[in-house]
Amino acid sequence: MKNSIRFVTGFVVFAMLMMGGAFQQVAYAASAAEIDRDVDSALLKLYEKTPAAKELSKVAKGILVFPSIIKGGFIVGGQYGEGALRMGGKTEGYYNTAAASYGLQAGAQSFGYALFFITDKALEYLKKSEGWEIGVGPSVVIVDEGIAKSLTTTTAKSDIYAFFFDQKGLMAGIGLQGSKITRIEKK
Repeated sequence: MKNSIRFVTGFVVFAMLMMGGAFQQVAYAASAAEIDRDVDSALLKLYEKTPAAKELSKVAKGILVFPSIIKGGFIVGGQYGEGALRMGGKTEGYYNTAAASYGLQAGAQSFGYALFFITDKALEYLKKSEGWEIGVGPSVVIVDEGIAKSLTTTTAKSDIYAFFFDQKGLMAGIGLQGSKITRIEKK
């Protein structure tokens, strides 16, 4: 069992490295200052393009932003990114998101996403979990253009709203189901 896990992990890393040339950014462990800078930039871009996100930020208890996630695969795939939880405009912690998948897939892409925590209960779930798998726990609503047009601070009744941004690359689809979010320490 361990050997097959190592093989799959090695294959995913190899596939991502082979396809990584499609991106100008190199995935590496960023410092706290770099993550904060990237989160600031990502939020500004998101608010410019999606006014509903800016409005929702006014009532959100916290916003978890992953400015750049790298996803790649050939039959077996994976994705990884680092981000920060913002509360009241200040960073309250750093997190990573990771996922693995298998099936008919080939390609590589980068994208970012922000999770707007509307309820205290959802935010506490994130803070207390030893790693939160999206799809288990608080409900998450993916905000697309249609939902964004009708979403207001008074109609926002779900626990968490997710906004995707800056999609680049050649891989079909973006999803959160199965992504695991874990708190990390940064300096």
